[in-house]
Amino acid sequence: MHAEPHLPLPAELPLVDEPGGTDVDLKTQIVRFTLTGGLSAVVDFGLYSLLFNLLGLPREAAKSISFIVGTTTAYLINRRWTFQAPPSRARFAAVVILYAVTFAVQVGLNALMFETLPDAPWRQLLAFVIAQGTATVINFIVQRVVIFKIH
Repeated sequence: MHAEPHLPLPAELPLVDEPGGTDVDLKTQIVRFTLTGGLSAVVDFGLYSLLFNLLGLPREAAKSISFIVGTTTAYLINRRWTFQAPPSRARFAAVVILYAVTFAVQVGLNALMFETLPDAPWRQLLAFVIAQGTATVINFIVQRVVIFKIH
């Protein structure tokens, strides 16, 4: 199959439609990444809510555990399905570094938003969505541009 030509994406988003280290095109990767992210977010938020609201773990501890479980779920699915990349020690090391950065961003942003937003029933969910959304954008760009081009 031959892809139809298209206009390049804006320069500030380095997501040109070229193989991201795989034979999966950009549109397919975005759709799969979004679906995987949705599933992983359900795992993350569900576990976070269970640990924080039902078991009474401190917020940062609950969010830390849920982040690790959610991002592990996302990585395993994205590696096999979204980017269709074989296992790689170098790629795994790069993912660990990326997830350490997005861990700090997500847990920190979640705490900041939780403390900043009004004390309302939607506060926990909105803080989670803002933190998760920021981490998701960082993850997709770095995985597509760097990690899944590692051989």
